[in-house]
Amino acid sequence: MHAKHRGHEAMHAEMVLILIATLVVAQLLLVQWKQRHPRSYNMVTLFQMWVVPLYFTIKLYWWRFLVIWVLFSAVTAFVTFRATRKPLVQTTPRLVYKWFLLIYKMSYATGIVGYMAVMFTLFGLNLLFRIKPEDAMDFGISLLFYGLYYGVLERDFAEMCADYMASTIGFYSASGMPTKHLSDSVCAVCGQQIFVDVNEEGIIENTYRLSCNHVFHEFCIRGWCIVGKKQTCPYCKEKVDLKRMFSNPWERPHVMYGQLLDWLRYLVAWQPVIIGLVQGINYILGLE
Repeated sequence: MHAKHRGHEAMHAEMVLILIATLVVAQLLLVQWKQRHPRSYNMVTLFQMWVVPLYFTIKLYWWRFLVIWVLFSAVTAFVTFRATRKPLVQTTPRLVYKWFLLIYKMSYATGIVGYMAVMFTLFGLNLLFRIKPEDAMDFGISLLFYGLYYGVLERDFAEMCADYMASTIGFYSASGMPTKHLSDSVCAVCGQQIFVDVNEEGIIENTYRLSCNHVFHEFCIRGWCIVGKKQTCPYCKEKVDLKRMFSNPWERPHVMYGQLLDWLRYLVAWQPVIIGLVQGINYILGLE
């Protein structure tokens, strides 16, 4: 390898500069696009997150991933279809949040198990169970990939569905004032009645009041904030204090996990596009 590329140091340096410059320019363009046109940016990113791994799956014959991808896509398509219907069926918001919350918990648990398997392999603990290092590492990386990938997809689809549902109900508008007045007895996320007082202990579900004094079903506002990636009140758009909402220290890692998924979205959706662009520039300039 060294003999083949001996004497090409200047060309290699040029290729590295092209890579760095393309990464910087692409990052600046993506940031500007996200700030100026967030809706189109999120839709394109979601489409790439959904399609790009499928290309490599078919190319590399990863049939197990393909089967799981088809099942996830089929159920998610049905849930998304229900969430975008007008008028909105009363049971739809709960159905949507339950499905995406289930995927969120499964992806979170899968990612944790995969990370632990990788760390156990690095420390050599796999030898205690007579498992080959390559097998243990493959197992851990596969679980980590499944957990992170479906975690990202789930959050993006959930955010889109949350916007559609809340806008259809009328208590939320992405830009501008709500089209309905919110009373204390109605949840702005699902549009259903609230039967339990904030200070009472509910049998099935409790009621939660934000710092802006608007009240919601606890399940709905948690789904809105964790699953739907929202950090503002669904009605008045005042910022939600997530530390106050998740006072239990065991729940706070879910917020950190969501931030990790946001970072990985760039790597999965846009990094292959940027690398492909760099290879195209190198090909045009005759660099190898």
